Amino acid sequence: MYELLNTKTDGAIVRSLDDKTTKFASSRIHNFSHLESIEVFTTAENVNLVDVFQAMKNTGESLPETKDDATVKKYFEKVYPDIDFERVYSSDLKKMIKWYDVLSKNDIELKLSEPEPEVEEAIQPEEEVKEVNQPEKKKATKPAQRETPKAKAKKTSKEKKEEKPNASKSEKPGKKTPNKKKK
Repeated sequence: MYELLNTKTDGAIVRSLDDKTTKFASSRIHNFSHLESIEVFTTAENVNLVDVFQAMKNTGESLPETKDDATVKKYFEKVYPDIDFERVYSSDLKKMIKWYDVLSKNDIELKLSEPEPEVEEAIQPEEEVKEVNQPEKKKATKPAQRETPKAKAKKTSKEKKEEKPNASKSEKPGKKTPNKKKK
């Protein structure tokens, strides 16, 4: 069992609860599970592992030796009789005893963290009506763009005359013709 000190994008920095050593554990190699996310099979609905640990603490029973499967099973029948012993193996029960022992030696509080209450913004019906009845916002106009040759070619002769009323037929738009000298 480890205490999570810090997380990184590719793993976590953890401290061993047994020997207090600190190390980096890569998420590519190791899988992390918080105690709060582990559930135990029961005959009714699954319960959180922390609930089982709290029941172990509240009974005051001394922890059994993990070498004998029968004594471990009897201990959990007293402590938490709703455990589904067909789906929870003796190896799992032994792990629970070991983990509880480590947590109690390190004085770690056994509780579930409560999720933060979700803050919902209440929308009043009047506000909804106002939003629906508001006129659409005008889109920002783009600055004038240069016309492409294809766009210029599509202009009608009327549009061309309106653009340059003084332009003669011989002059092309956009080009200057030199003044011809008269003889």
